[in-house]
Amino acid sequence: MKTALIIGASGGIGQAVARRLQERQIAVTTLSRSTDGFDVTDPAGVEATLSGLTGPFDMIFVAIGILAPPGGAPEKSLVAIESDAMAQVFAVNTIGPALILRHAARLLAKSGKIAVLSARVGSIGDNKIGGWHSYRASKAALNQIIHGAAIELARSHKGAVCVALHPGTVETPFTAKYAGRHKTMPAPEAADHLLGVLDGLTPDDTGKFFDWAGENVPW
Repeated sequence: MKTALIIGASGGIGQAVARRLQERQIAVTTLSRSTDGFDVTDPAGVEATLSGLTGPFDMIFVAIGILAPPGGAPEKSLVAIESDAMAQVFAVNTIGPALILRHAARLLAKSGKIAVLSARVGSIGDNKIGGWHSYRASKAALNQIIHGAAIELARSHKGAVCVALHPGTVETPFTAKYAGRHKTMPAPEAADHLLGVLDGLTPDDTGKFFDWAGENVPW
């Protein structure tokens, strides 16, 4: 039986992905802050929890992230940047996944796939309007971590795939206040798209950045 590890499984996308995989008769292990106390801003906790997993997993799906700290909001201009708020965003969006990827070589099957949710706004090349500085920067930094992880993993896992995925604007509490006029999709539909993209990827695609439709997103 194939296996999968979903981190951030209590969120809209993570939960939907876990359900879709279970429907495929894949054995799913889930971790989340609200259900398991898995807090990616606690390095010791991340180390203890992931060291306790045996694996190997055929898929590792990381669906964690924040737009801004609780009670805050993405910055509309440079003057709105606050160091503590920016640090919190980076702690979850960048450092948290990096701490998880430290365990990738041990937890991933030799031909397994790792997907980490990024965001199109993290694309430097696609940034046309500015704003959302902490969120954009944290996702751009995450993309670099993923790209570097893919290079390193390829040395020991030649059949593996490690990618960043942009899920689109999904109908979740995470996006409720900020979707605006953007077209949104239900989480189960987003999960179908993302898993469809992953199904079609090969080791030649490792280290890249794809959107929910399978199109390359510029760095």
